[in-house]
Parts: sequence; C-alpha cells; structure tokens
Amino acid sequence: MTQSQGSAPASTPEAPWAVSKLNQSVKSWIEKLGWLWVEGQLTQVNMKPTWKLSYLTLRDTQEQVSVQLTASTSLLRSMPTPLKDGDRVVIHGKPAFYAGRGTFSMWVTDIRHVGVGELLARIERLRAQLAAEGLFDPSRKKPLPYLPRTVGLITGKGSAAERDVLSVAQQRWPAVRFAVRNTAVQGANAVPEVIAALQELDSDPLVDVIIIARGGGSVEDLLPFSEEALQRAVAAATTPVVSAIGHEPDNPVLDNVADLRAATPTDAAKRVVPDVAQEYALVEEARSRMNAALRGWVERERAAVRAVRSRPVLANPLTPIERRREEIQRAASMIRRDVTYLLGRERSAVDGLRARVSALGPSATLARGYAVVQVLPRDGSGPEVVTSIEQSPPGSQLRVRVGDGSITAAAMGTTPAD
Repeated sequence: MTQSQGSAPASTPEAPWAVSKLNQSVKSWIEKLGWLWVEGQLTQVNMKPTWKLSYLTLRDTQEQVSVQLTASTSLLRSMPTPLKDGDRVVIHGKPAFYAGRGTFSMWVTDIRHVGVGELLARIERLRAQLAAEGLFDPSRKKPLPYLPRTVGLITGKGSAAERDVLSVAQQRWPAVRFAVRNTAVQGANAVPEVIAALQELDSDPLVDVIIIARGGGSVEDLLPFSEEALQRAVAAATTPVVSAIGHEPDNPVLDNVADLRAATPTDAAKRVVPDVAQEYALVEEARSRMNAALRGWVERERAAVRAVRSRPVLANPLTPIERRREEIQRAASMIRRDVTYLLGRERSAVDGLRARVSALGPSATLARGYAVVQVLPRDGSGPEVVTSIEQSPPGSQLRVRVGDGSITAAAMGTTPAD
C-alpha cells in the first residue's frame, strides 16, 4: 500500500504501517458504511439461552459468499418464529471490524423473515424478467431423445423423488441407465450444488437428458429452484433439462426455463423413458398390420394371376398363332386370286396386242400376196429394200420375199411409173 485513503499518511518501505494501524484504518473505513439492510439465507445459527450474544452465518442466495452476524440472544428469542438454518431473512445491522482479531462481521439489531407474499412477488418479477429476455421462448426448447443412453438425475440423497424416478423408469424400461448426482435441494447450498451437478452432467457426452427432481414443500423450501443463477445455468445447458419440482400446483421458475416441465418426479420418469410394454404392443400391432397387408397383397396378386390364367390365350397359347396363320392363308389366297386375275387380264391384253401387231406386221401383208424386193449389193454388204428403180439397174441381183419364203432373181430392165 503506497497511499492511504483520506488523510492517512502514506506508507513507505522506510516508514511502513504497523498491523494495528492497518486494522484501525480498515475499521474506520468499514464503520463509515453505517447501518445497512441486507438479505440472505441463514446457514448456521449458534444460540444458547445462557449466551449473551449469538452468532449466525448469512449466505448469499446465489453466490458462494457469506458474512458472520452477531446479535443479542434476547433479540433472537423475542422473534415470533424461531430462526433455523435455511431461513430467508432481511437483517438490519452495522458492519464491524474487530481490529484485535482482524475479523469482519455485522452487528445485528433487527432480523425479519422474508414473507411468502414478498417471495412470490420476487419470483414473479424474475419470471417476467426472464420471459422478456426470451428464456421461456418455445423455440429454445430442446426435444427429448426417444430412448436416452443415460439419464442424468439431480436430486436429494435418499429422497422419495429419487426412488420414484428410478423405480418408475426401471419398470418402464429395465435397461435404462442413470447418472445420479445427489445435492442439497433446499437451503443455501442448494443452488450452487445443483448448478455444479448440472454442469458436470451437461459435459458428459453419454448423458442425453437431465432431470432435476424434488418432492413437494413450502414456498421457502422450493425457493432455490426459482433463483436466477440456476435459471441461467439451465438456459445455458446443451443437454435437454426436465423440471420435476414439487407437485402439480407448484410452479417454480425452473418449470418455465427447462425444456420440459413434469408435474411430479414420477411424471418425469414417464416422459423421459418409453414404456417397454407399450412399445412391444405397438410392435405387435405393426406386425399384425403388416401381416394383414401382406396377406391382402398376396391374395390380390393370386386373383390377378387366376384372371390372367383364365384368359383363352393362356388356355391354348397356340391360338394367336393359329389365328395369324389363318389370316396369312386368307391373305395369301386373296393375293393369289388377285395375281391370277391380273395375269389373265394382262395375258388377254398381250394376245390382243399380238393379234393387232400380226395384222399390221409384214408377215400378214406378205400372206395376202404382197412381196418385199431387196437388192443384193455387189460389194457384199447387206441387202437393201428396193423402193426406187434406181436401186436395181438391169443386171442387179434381187431377192424377192414372199409369205412362205424368198426368190432370187435378176433385174432385166426398169420402167418408170407414169
């Protein structure tokens, strides 16, 4: 420390403070705080009728922080309701620092229980705050696995809630596995212990769902499950969390933040683990429906096969071939008839043309007494038909073709036509 507060002289290596001076300075600084109202939860009450003073420990409801309280025993004995560990209280006192021992505490002059109505009002204010932040939004809710590998369970040791969850879950699914974390479920230690267990289970990759369970109780008993720190921890968890706090009418803030609210611990076990008997029944029903569907399909296919087999084409597979053969034979007969008719008609036409050609040809002309005269050139070339007297001068060798042959002759002379 190089510079003191206020007007206290500086301390140096050459002029250090004494411990007594340090404690006196701290005492003066603390006493300047004056009288304060402080809220917390009692975790330890040491009081005996013979003592003049009693000593208590007041702990923060959400943090691992506490302060020692000193009060007159007469003050505590005059309270209408005796104080006990776990009580939520508001105290009026003055911070005190005992320089001789170097210890800090508060001298208490008034202690008041926090009323149920005030607790409920605070719970509702926190509920409204978290709802405004979106922590209750259904889109944030994570779905529960159909069949979890391991179920995390956070509950009181040996509690009825623990027995209910384990027994019901094992009855429904005998092979279910649990990772149980026993914590305080009321009092000042409940919130930090539950948060620590939650974070441990959330980091375990084999844990698929986490149940936070507690039996019923008063508003004060269930108060830890409405503390803000726990709600933040549940909202930050990556594993689905099931809230199973109290009974159906109980509604701590955890019910709104958790991914699923169960009415009771027993209900939580039913929601998390499927019923093996019911699953077997569903399997049997599915098998029965599949068998019925398969039998129906087979029967329909059999009927279709019978219908196909009853058709004439399957009764005698050669029927289509025979029908096609008959059609081919009819077609061939028609083609043959048409060709014969066509050939006869064309033959008649050819005969007529032949007759006309014969009537108009040279043979017919020759047969009627005409002749064709050809001159045979002396150079040995082929005969030429005589069409002019100039082609056959006297002495020319001639061939006269008649109907039944030819006559060789010689030209004796020529006479021009008139």
